[in-house]
Amino acid sequence: MTRAFVFPGQGSQAVGMGRELAEAFPVARQVFEEVDDALSQKLSVLMAEGPEADLTLTENAQPALMAVSLAVVRVLETEGGLDLAQAASFVAGHSLGEYSALAAAGTFSIADTARLLKIRGQAMQKAVPVGVGAMAALLGAELELAHEIAAAAAEGEVCEAANDNGGAQVVVSGHKAAVERAMKIAGERGVKRAVLLPVSAPFHCSLMQPAADAMAEALANVAMAAPRVPLVANVTAGRVTAPDEIRDLLVRQVTGTVRWRESVLFMKAQGVTTLVELGSGKVLGGLARRIDKELTGSSVGTPADVETFLKSL
Repeated sequence: MTRAFVFPGQGSQAVGMGRELAEAFPVARQVFEEVDDALSQKLSVLMAEGPEADLTLTENAQPALMAVSLAVVRVLETEGGLDLAQAASFVAGHSLGEYSALAAAGTFSIADTARLLKIRGQAMQKAVPVGVGAMAALLGAELELAHEIAAAAAEGEVCEAANDNGGAQVVVSGHKAAVERAMKIAGERGVKRAVLLPVSAPFHCSLMQPAADAMAEALANVAMAAPRVPLVANVTAGRVTAPDEIRDLLVRQVTGTVRWRESVLFMKAQGVTTLVELGSGKVLGGLARRIDKELTGSSVGTPADVETFLKSL
């Protein structure tokens, strides 16, 4: 069995996430304290107690999800003697999860990752005024059809494929009116369902260029090491280890399509048979078999999950 560790993106946050880990493992509490200190914010209290509306804010959800993922990694390393480089062939993360993957692999410190994600969340929110942009999931559409629908819907505005999640689910992003046109066209083109997503900004499209510029500046001033495990990057769906290339890809990722389906298929082609999602929720673990029935997916986010996973090693 060849394993890859994958890290969840925005939408997997929930009030109470990480609470059981913090109660069970001192090293998890240390990660949450490190993130709190880096941000000069009691993010751990917000994660544990809410309110949900504040946790859902992009600038809070992004570092919070990373904190839970890295708490799981540290628990596996401390309690189970896990060596990431021995246990996985690749790391990958969905959107912000790419930062979690890189922190797990030693490219960034936890404190720097928290600060980068705070900047990223704030910059993404500021890039487009609330109500101007939107995102919609096209359920039952493959990427090529989604590109055609987005192009037809644009009419001089922005409408682009933002996430190719696999399992015939593609998310489009852009100006609100254009995304609404895409939803209508999708119905006419035989797409099973189109659902407007409850997000506050149109992520992963060209409207996010101001946020990409902010991340280019932030990443230029952060220490980076080569990851101990190769990263499969969102925007190329290919292997990368060079810090300069990773920096460039993280900037491009803000406006680029998250090629998750292709990333998973690339890992499978390299011999990966199991995707283990580390952190909050079970989205990526669940997607694995929808992308390819030969893959096994699991999720590790609670003390019980930790115990089960360590027994499987």
